[in-house]
Order: sequence, then C-alpha cells, then structure tokens
Amino acid sequence: MIEVLAPGLLTTVQDLGRPGLRHLGVVHAGAADVASHVLAQLLVGNPAFAAGLEVTWLGPRLRFHAAAAVALAGGAIEARCGGAAVPALRPVRLPEGAVLELGRVVRGARVALAVAGGIDVEPVLGSRSTDRRAGFGGFEGRPLRSGDVLGVGRPGDPAPPTGHNPGVSAPAWSIHPLDAFEEHAVLRVLPGADFEALAPSSRAALLDGEWRVGTDSDRMGVTLDGPALVVEAAPGRVSAPVLPGCVQVPPGGRPVLLGVDAQTVGGYPVVAHVIRADLDRAMQLRPGDVVRLGPVDEQHARAAWRARLHALHEREAAIAARRARGSGA
Repeated sequence: MIEVLAPGLLTTVQDLGRPGLRHLGVVHAGAADVASHVLAQLLVGNPAFAAGLEVTWLGPRLRFHAAAAVALAGGAIEARCGGAAVPALRPVRLPEGAVLELGRVVRGARVALAVAGGIDVEPVLGSRSTDRRAGFGGFEGRPLRSGDVLGVGRPGDPAPPTGHNPGVSAPAWSIHPLDAFEEHAVLRVLPGADFEALAPSSRAALLDGEWRVGTDSDRMGVTLDGPALVVEAAPGRVSAPVLPGCVQVPPGGRPVLLGVDAQTVGGYPVVAHVIRADLDRAMQLRPGDVVRLGPVDEQHARAAWRARLHALHEREAAIAARRARGSGA
C-alpha cells in the first residue's frame, strides 16, 4: 500500500494505454514517454504493461506501508528517501514505512516511477491509464491528491539482493538512458497531408526555423511558438482522424504537436507528422526548449524506429542479465 502525502504537480497512474479504440472516440492515453515507462517496469521485474506513476515537473511524497522495490526512468529528478539519494535507472529497495520524496524534474519533463507488483487500480477498457479529460481509468480518473491510498500488486519477480542493509539499498549496476534531454532538440518529421496548403514562406519557416515550446503545453499537445504559419488553401473537410505526432495549424497559425492524450479527430490542417521514433522525446520537451523539425523520408522513419526498438531490446536483455546475477553485478 502506498499513501500519498503530497501529490506533486501532476502525478497520474499510467500503463501502455488503450490502443485500437480511437474509432470509438477513446484516446490512447498511457505513458507519455513509453520507453522510459517500459524500462522502469522491467527494472523492478514487472511486465512492460504494468501500471506505474507518471510524474510531471514536480514529484510526489509517498509513504510505503510495506517494503517495496522501485525504479525511476525518464527525465532527471531530485529523489531522496530517509536522507539518502535514490538513484535512477536501477532497482531500489525501500524498507517498510519509507517515505520517498520526489522533487523537481530538472531535465526533461516527465519521470516514470515503477513499483514491483505494479500499481493496482481497476482496469477500464483494458487499461489502468488515466484519461483525465474523460475522467476514467487510473485512480478515480484524475491526478493523485494528498490522502489517496494506492494498492500494489504482488511482485512476480522480486528485486535482486543488495546485501543486508535494512534501509534504502540498490545494486551497483544501472542501465544507460535511452534518450538525452537537451534544450535544443531536433524532431524528425514526415510531411503531413496538408503541407502543400501552407504558403511557401510558411513551409520554409516550419522546416528551417527554430520553435520554442510554449508554456501551455501538456499531454494533449505541445505548442510551438515562432512565426505564425499561413494556410493558403484550407482543407475541404470538417474533420479527419488524427494521431499523436500530428502537427496541426489552428487559425492563429501557431502549430501544435499532438500528444498521447490528443483528440481522435480534428479539422485543423495537418502539416507534418513527428516520426514514431521521436515521440517519446517530443513528450519530454519543457516550456522554453528550442525545437527544430527535420524533414526525413519514410525509409529513414522506418529505419529510425527499428533502431529504437533494437536499443530498447538491448537494455531489456541487460536488465534481465544483471537482475539474474543479483547484487553488485
């Protein structure tokens, strides 16, 4: 059992989301940074689809009423327990009664917190993810609040031994992060269905200029501040299906990169698509970060996705091998 002493800025229960339901108007939801969620779950011996907590900007303070193994992945965060620093990207054992204090996210925007056994909330439509706008899934369909109590499932694969330290303990090994979080990022894009509807100068601005992430960015969309884009020929439709990664241009000309909580249909012109391999990085952008959109072709996009899957599988194999060897490996 985990008691929420302080909720942080925006902490929600997430897993791998609800794929395959967009035709019914149900958004994908799930972890914003999928790879970090998966790595955190694997580090504590959970299946990749187990539910964990997603922390945004400022983390919660949590009391563990039973000994637990936890792992942090994704953005860099200030984390302490009983005066000791809690390292990321490795399994960490917490004793019964431990209070885990997660502070500021100092690099990136979001952090995945996994607990051995997974966060145990009732699945809705096959997922434990929080859909804030629809108000279902996760913990009562909302971010955590002080006083909430979360159940934890039974661990199927306990954390590797780390000696006889009854306090906070962790093995000597860790894994390498999958992504770096720079203030100047390049997101690779494919042209959208309405790219040619942009004025020539706006096409150049979209792909050659720099954009700054807006302060109103969230899981639904990342706003990009820069020159107003001009749509010369509005698409002749009321609405069309959209997906996370689509870059839309509303009437004001300020592009929006759709995120994991994006609506299922939209009528604004779609001028670009961030490739799948870069979606996790896009959802780790912070307000004020500078972004460039780098055009690629479909062959490059497929190769980038294969490379990302290969890197993730390498880390999965490394985690399995090190957990099997136990402490100090």
